[in-house]
Amino acid sequence: MYSFAHLSDPHLGPLPDVRLRELMSKRVLGYLNWRLNRGRGAMRPTVLDDLVADMRAHAPGHVCVTGDLVNIALDAEVHSARAWLMSLGAAADVSVVPGNHDAYVRTALKQATEVWGPFLTGDGSEHVRFPYLRRRGPVAFVGVSSAKATGPFMATGTFDVSQGMRLAELLETLGREGLFRCVMIHHPPIRGAAPWAARLIGAERFRRIVREAGAELVLHGHTHKGTVGFIDGPTGSVPVVGVPSASASPRADRRGAGWNHFTVEGGPGDWTLTHVERGFAPGASQAGEIARRTLRPGT
Repeated sequence: MYSFAHLSDPHLGPLPDVRLRELMSKRVLGYLNWRLNRGRGAMRPTVLDDLVADMRAHAPGHVCVTGDLVNIALDAEVHSARAWLMSLGAAADVSVVPGNHDAYVRTALKQATEVWGPFLTGDGSEHVRFPYLRRRGPVAFVGVSSAKATGPFMATGTFDVSQGMRLAELLETLGREGLFRCVMIHHPPIRGAAPWAARLIGAERFRRIVREAGAELVLHGHTHKGTVGFIDGPTGSVPVVGVPSASASPRADRRGAGWNHFTVEGGPGDWTLTHVERGFAPGASQAGEIARRTLRPGT
């Protein structure tokens, strides 16, 4: 039995002081969004702190973070995000993939991967290269980057040919080793899961690779919703699981922040995956269990 956690899209706040020249780009849109929405109560650091405390209380063996750690990718945000990642655990125990906000402007992704490098590096590697691989117990965590700088009013991600070739090779090799393959990506690879301006470009390529090479689980963020979908694998359905923003404030009519707790049992061809959604129910003041389900990947 092996357990691991999944959280995403903390959009760590509050925003640091911003110089005018830093807003002479797409950042001005994100700054306005923070001032008018996220920074005015839609997302709260205290909610994130309570959610992380709930996660720690369940002592998962590994933590997966599927992107959007920051808001407009200011230098100070990127360095603060590294400190937050370190508070979750050692780099060997926390696996991260970047999101579109982490690549908000052209130079941002390069800086984020340098600063967060230990959390985005595969076993035995000294350099960040996507997809990366980490073997933990019976689980192989494979981190894919869909993060790419885009123009104003766009939040698309990209899964390109070069990552696709390496992902296919990794999944085939890991399948022969009999490991439970968990793929992490920020943008959801399911058709229609995100609006057109926020879609994953190359999603069909991703689905084709999973259909041919196989996987047991795909984790994503981006939508700020707790969702469970499926894509085809070579022997059956592969669960694709999203999660709410880790800092979203609960409202009377809407769930707040959440995280996913997974437990893997069994072995090749006979995996059992227990998925527990935890977080803030509508109007709740503390995190609790939202839903529980048992999944049989590949059946």
